[in-house]
Amino acid sequence: MKIRSFAGVFILSIITVLFSCNQEYTPKPKGYFRIDLPEHSYVNWDGGFCPFTLEIPTYSVMKPYRDSVAEPCWKYLLIPKFNAEIFLSYKSVNGDLESFVEDTRTLVYKHAVKADAIDETFIEVKGERVYGIIYDIAGNAASSLQFFVTDSTKHFLRGALYFNSPPQSDSLAPLVSFIREDVIEMVTTTRWK
Repeated sequence: MKIRSFAGVFILSIITVLFSCNQEYTPKPKGYFRIDLPEHSYVNWDGGFCPFTLEIPTYSVMKPYRDSVAEPCWKYLLIPKFNAEIFLSYKSVNGDLESFVEDTRTLVYKHAVKADAIDETFIEVKGERVYGIIYDIAGNAASSLQFFVTDSTKHFLRGALYFNSPPQSDSLAPLVSFIREDVIEMVTTTRWK
């Protein structure tokens, strides 16, 4: 009798377990940290002895380039909150604009190996002699945004955005989009001295 009651309880338990869960299990996706984005606000950076000025985000810091072979107007725009930096390099144009533009394209398209796409947006600030291109590099490339501006006769300024973390386009996309607005502000407010 005990065996029958034990078997009945066991079978009843199995049936209860099998039919009590009528919802399908759905695994949850990996979560990412919430990123609180500040309001876009800018301050004029006068360039010091450099022959250009531009507006930079108030949550950024302009620093000299760390390499000993750097030219005096090579800078890092640090964005500490996002662990990001925009490397800026300035060159005087002496009939060699074409080589600067081609060097920029070469550096951008080196990312094509990891990039899903590279889009180019032409920039022109009417009346200010500021012309350039913003390169949006989609995918897991080391740099997801690069640009240059020039007056086509004397000045050439190039920039590249880097994060101090492994490139993961899906998790960095909100930051890249946010910083792209800052880059547009920087480019369109560039003025030559």
